[in-house]
Amino acid sequence: MTTAQGIDKIQDSHGYLVLTDDGAVLSSGGDLQNAESIAEKVLKLVHTANRIQVTSDKRDTFKRISVVWESYMYVITVSNQKIYVSKRQYSPQEPAVA
Repeated sequence: MTTAQGIDKIQDSHGYLVLTDDGAVLSSGGDLQNAESIAEKVLKLVHTANRIQVTSDKRDTFKRISVVWESYMYVITVSNQKIYVSKRQYSPQEPAVA
């Protein structure tokens, strides 16, 4: 089993990172190949998001974070003590006009 666990096969992906929960890069590719500085920023973002209380019982935490720019976005997911980051093309839909 590879460390990327399929994140490297996302169709419109420009790159990916797989990090441990302490920020070590397990796997990377595309635009995010060896992107240590982005890994550090993502780790800080995830640690900050984990401190935000989502529900009153404090058991639920975030499932996914999207950081969106004009033409691309980072989609960040935490699962099984790993942080998965995918850099993807962002194509906003034009709002429907009634």
